[in-house]
Amino acid sequence: MSMKIYKEESLTDFEFWSGAKDTAKYLTDEELTTIESYLEELFPDGMDETELNDFFWFEDDTIAEWLGYEDFEALMNRNEEDDE
Repeated sequence: MSMKIYKEESLTDFEFWSGAKDTAKYLTDEELTTIESYLEELFPDGMDETELNDFFWFEDDTIAEWLGYEDFEALMNRNEEDDE
């Protein structure tokens, strides 16, 4: 028998893996805090690590929209647009 252990952790401290790591690397700490607020509203009972990681991996366009971008590609390219 095993026991589930839940812990509170800020997204800025979370260690993403696989595709979620690629999503998170484009986000600032301020943006992660904004996303955290959305997730707390959507998942009031919290998420386990795999659910959180999968959300960042597969819902990158949703994350970008929450931050005011058309899609995640626009978020990734924002620095290039600033240079023009």
